[in-house]
Amino acid sequence: MAGEVNVTIVGNLADDPELRYTQGGVAVVSVRVGSTPRTYNRNTNTWDDGETVWVRCTAWREVAENVAQSLTKGSRVIVTGRLKAPSAYQTAQGEARASLELEIEEIGPSLRYATAAVTRKAREGGPSAVAGDPWGDAPAVSRGAAKPADDAWANPGTAGAGADDTPF
Repeated sequence: MAGEVNVTIVGNLADDPELRYTQGGVAVVSVRVGSTPRTYNRNTNTWDDGETVWVRCTAWREVAENVAQSLTKGSRVIVTGRLKAPSAYQTAQGEARASLELEIEEIGPSLRYATAAVTRKAREGGPSAVAGDPWGDAPAVSRGAAKPADDAWANPGTAGAGADDTPF
């Protein structure tokens, strides 16, 4: 959509993901990501930390459930999404503050200081959903299984179903 501000943030989760469900049963997760800029001070030969930026991030539906299952407090993450207008509020001490909010499009662990094992989830809902097939529209084919003889894409260079031309 035109006019949206898309950003990518790299930081650490401040808390464990908070998974909730709407009255309609739609999953929603909230996480706070803190990102602290570091600069190298050549005069003192040390790294200086800047002020931490806190961003409230929200994901919906299947992404929300995946975040809740996969990430924990302290995890270093890379988040990309649409930035929402900041909301202003006052603290209990009367200080004026504003919070940044990000609607998550993609999120994942940073592999800079860690490793991760990726597990694909099968799509739910369709009668043709097959484990290992995220689109749920292809039949399960084991390695080495015979391909249909009339499938021109599976057998390049042969005429499929009596056709003389390439199947495209």
